[in-house]
Amino acid sequence: MSTFHVGGKVVDRVDLLRKKHWPWRLDIWPFAILYGAWASTILPSLDFVDACIVLGALASFHILVCLFTAWSVDFKCFAYYSKVKNIDQADSCKITPAKFCGSKEVVPLNYRKSSAGSSLAVDLEEIYFDFRKQCFVYSKEKGTFCKLSYPTKETFRYYVKSSGHGTEAKVLAATEKWGRNVFDYPQPTFQKLMKEHCMEPFFVFQVFCVGLWCLDEYWYYSLFTLFMLFMFESTMAKSRLRTLTELRRVRVDNQIVMVHRCGKWVKISGTDLLPGDVVSIGRSSGQNGEEKSVPADMLILAGSAIVNEAILTGESTPQWKTFPLKTPDGGCLAVVLRTGFETSQGKLMRTILFSTERVTANSWESGLFILFLVVFALIAAGYVLIKGLEDPTRSKYKLILSCSLIVTSVIPPELPMELSIAVNTSLIALARRGIFCTEPFRIPFAGKVDICCFDKTGTLTSDDMEFSGVVGLTETTDLESDMGRVPVRTLEILASCHALVFVENKLVGDPLEKAALKGIDWSYKSDEKAIPKRGNGHSVQIVQRYHFASHLKRMAVVVRIQEEFFAFVKGAPEIIQDRLINVPPAYIETYKRYTRQGSRVLALAHKSLSDMTVSEARSLDRDMVESGLTFAGFVVFNCPIRSDSATVLSGLKESSHDLVMITGDQALTACHVASQVNIISKPTLILSPASNGEGYNWVSPDEHETIRYSGKEVEFLSETHDLCVGGDCFEMLQQTSAHLLVIPYVKVFARVAPDQKELILTTFKTVGRVTLMCGDGTNDVGALKQAHVGVALLNAIPPTQGGKSSSDASGEDGSKSAKQNKSSKPAPETSGKTIIPHGEGTSRARGSSQLDSASIQRARVASQSDSTSNASANRHLSAAEVNRQRLQKMMDELNEEGDGRAPIVKLGDASMASPFTAKHASVAPTTDIIRQGRSTLVTTLQMFKILGLNCLSTAYVLSVMYLDGVKLGDVQATISGVFTAAFFLFISHARPLPTLSAERPHPNIFCAYVLLSLLGQFAVHLFFLISSVKAAEKYMPQECIEPDASFHPNLVNTVSYMVSMMIQVATFAVNYMGHPFNQSISENRPFMYALVAAVGFFTVITSDLFRDLNDWLKLVPLPVGLRNNLLIWAFQMFFVCYSWERMLRWAFPGKVPAWKRRQQVAVSTLEKKKEL
Repeated sequence: MSTFHVGGKVVDRVDLLRKKHWPWRLDIWPFAILYGAWASTILPSLDFVDACIVLGALASFHILVCLFTAWSVDFKCFAYYSKVKNIDQADSCKITPAKFCGSKEVVPLNYRKSSAGSSLAVDLEEIYFDFRKQCFVYSKEKGTFCKLSYPTKETFRYYVKSSGHGTEAKVLAATEKWGRNVFDYPQPTFQKLMKEHCMEPFFVFQVFCVGLWCLDEYWYYSLFTLFMLFMFESTMAKSRLRTLTELRRVRVDNQIVMVHRCGKWVKISGTDLLPGDVVSIGRSSGQNGEEKSVPADMLILAGSAIVNEAILTGESTPQWKTFPLKTPDGGCLAVVLRTGFETSQGKLMRTILFSTERVTANSWESGLFILFLVVFALIAAGYVLIKGLEDPTRSKYKLILSCSLIVTSVIPPELPMELSIAVNTSLIALARRGIFCTEPFRIPFAGKVDICCFDKTGTLTSDDMEFSGVVGLTETTDLESDMGRVPVRTLEILASCHALVFVENKLVGDPLEKAALKGIDWSYKSDEKAIPKRGNGHSVQIVQRYHFASHLKRMAVVVRIQEEFFAFVKGAPEIIQDRLINVPPAYIETYKRYTRQGSRVLALAHKSLSDMTVSEARSLDRDMVESGLTFAGFVVFNCPIRSDSATVLSGLKESSHDLVMITGDQALTACHVASQVNIISKPTLILSPASNGEGYNWVSPDEHETIRYSGKEVEFLSETHDLCVGGDCFEMLQQTSAHLLVIPYVKVFARVAPDQKELILTTFKTVGRVTLMCGDGTNDVGALKQAHVGVALLNAIPPTQGGKSSSDASGEDGSKSAKQNKSSKPAPETSGKTIIPHGEGTSRARGSSQLDSASIQRARVASQSDSTSNASANRHLSAAEVNRQRLQKMMDELNEEGDGRAPIVKLGDASMASPFTAKHASVAPTTDIIRQGRSTLVTTLQMFKILGLNCLSTAYVLSVMYLDGVKLGDVQATISGVFTAAFFLFISHARPLPTLSAERPHPNIFCAYVLLSLLGQFAVHLFFLISSVKAAEKYMPQECIEPDASFHPNLVNTVSYMVSMMIQVATFAVNYMGHPFNQSISENRPFMYALVAAVGFFTVITSDLFRDLNDWLKLVPLPVGLRNNLLIWAFQMFFVCYSWERMLRWAFPGKVPAWKRRQQVAVSTLEKKKEL
């Protein structure tokens, strides 16, 4: 079998290859024959010059074949390799990566001996290859290549019994298998990068064009173009070199770690850790007091840890990781699971490392557009060739050269340069606002977004919960805010049923739980004991925690009060309801009353446990603890909506975007918040199971309106109502295949699990919507990855004011986030990990990961990769000075990015959760991203139009006018090139407007608007050009122009040059797309000044005010009548083109894509699959 289908996230397919012996390569033996034939046959029979021309053509073809092996991996495989069916015969393989994971590569197949893992000295031969810093091993059982396995999917019993690598042989085998724990990336040299850039197809093509211009004696123009090319490519190479140098600075901290190997504890470097090592890890700091990061992904075996996961998940509330095992030596015991590039931090490194080269926009469309232009060029070149061959006096060499110039002239050499500038400008602008992008190819998608999805808690609403009071303990449904009137048992539940923890004498955890503790006026101590601040209440000792899980929607604790054990539980009201012995009659009415008001409501319950020991209490089954409960009231919290959420979402709605909320919160609460932030405005209906258990109904929040559910009527219903669907209905929708019918019309999704969030986004994409997802928590990761544009909020910096960059935020908040901004992630493995309930909130742990051992001893592990901060020095500074230093450092880093290149995305800036990471406690970054996306789309579109019109005009000038013997002078062509380069530079730096418009940009190059605009303007330009040249010919009928003579000034040349340049300036002015997306021409001052200078320059040379200047440009004096006509015609040409362009923009505005037809196709396809 020569092909293996891997079907992974990185590698899709592997083809087996064997390298050919060098004489049999496609670039060797055919050309050896051809060169021999030239020497033996052509050289003796032809004139020496003609023979040299043939040899030159042969050498060019040979060079082209060699270059194709560098450009195309498939051609390289065809030329250098042969396919084999047996893996034992192969020495290389062609890797076809998954979508958006880069281009194909040929990598060597490696063989190594691996231990069989038994006591017998048996070695197995392992076949593997390395691709993108990942190892893939051939599995004979599966018959394909699989990723190198790490000990991440074993049973808990396996990990608990782990004692590390027992012998030196096992250590050597593990080192051979997994390698060292380092981010090893070779530093390329500037020369190597420059060589890569110079071998790119476009660059070679550009150099080829320059060679053709030289052959046509355009020396100045050729040198100017060549200089521009090398300047741009060297700048890009230097930028990449700097990016890669920055990335190489990120490395595993070289700290000393206690490891259990060969039956004893030894100290080794963190870079020598191996998967399977059992380590004791505690607080680690460098010589200057700087904090060190956890050196690998680990699973905690004994002790507990508080970690900050903001960098990897966007979840900024510290997460509690714990196992109820005793620590043998007072340290925090853990087993190493993954090292090097396979760790969570390593995965982020790979994402950043291999996304630096994917900076482009509309790549496939640009290829089609060039093909469209080439058709015109081939027609023009064919016309020149046929007409030229009719004249026997014409030079065949000059004729072939002219045809080559015509074809090459329509492929604009500036295209890749301009497309890169368009995307890089947006990357830089976003980085200045604290928004970082690891996948630049997604920026154009942001301009096409038509539906924006938002998480609620911590995204649209603030993290700062307000404790309102307790309700449900009396016959009334009124809120009790006086805690003196609340039963003691309810207060004890609120004081102890939480996952708060002390870190450096500060209480850290979910803001909701901190607000409850503050509201009831109890204190919580570091020994896990809750004590009332007033009165004579008893202390509550936490014995065992059962942490919150999103699928359970509840948490519980076992506590001891005066030698008695109790189970305290809190969770979603509908979940706790099923676990109560007696449900109060007003239970449902009470909690729904407050959820309709947008409050967060949790049900409290308890039960008494029998006498037992502490160890018995810690080993109780969770289900037993959380059943047979007694109701203890509802606790009500208000979750304030962020100050700018309503404004931002209103702006998005007014700019032709549909808005959707996707939350894990209760449906009534979600609908209330959605109405406050402009997501819903019509009467609301919530889909829920019917009360009699038969089918489903649409029910209004006040339950006054009920409509029977029918999947086919959802579209009609959505026209008069805003719809809400709960997570409990998703299973029904999937079973009945109605999700494609229902989900596209829903505005609020409530009580959804993480995998359901992902399903919502994939459904939107299936029906043709371009999606944006904005969230901040672990639950959002799948949806953020599925969306076309995923925005993870790290909640580090408050929203910017008045359009300032995020670095201008207040010093206090800047200092809180300074460490977090740089932090990387120590990753206690997700195997069995538990998290703080409702964990979506701002951390005050300053970006550090805490390891809290089972004994009282505290061990701190910092999750910070910035080793330059001097913690010991900071201790002697005042708080204000520390804040000022951190803020200044952030501002300096942001200012460093503004040098015109794509910004470097550092580990502290990016989140594995999504392609875009915003360091804002606000949804405002979504507007910034969409603004920049639209700006990139518009800029790209206008560039294609301008390049297309310029190339079509050039093709005409080089073809029809060449036949008349007219050509441009060298200086003339150079001046034209300078103006073109300046114009493109200035239009690419146009800034987007601060507000989004209701008008949408055209998402594609191929649409009626673009094609009609191009053809209409080209027709006007052609008419102007032909009329002007005909008028000029009337003044010089007696002069005979030699077709192949070298350039000499004449009236027709002068007029054609002036007209060409007038057309060029008019093209830029007419097709510049300013409002409502970018700055207008008057606001884009550099471009306006360039236009004024160009118009002034051409007015001067047309008016012949400075004769010396015209002589230098090789322009002859114009007759007065012709001069006046040219200026009048130029104005008329501009006016007609401008009117045509404005009329088309009015007639063909950008629209929201028609997705309903695609939805119908998707539904019918799904039905056909079911029938099969």
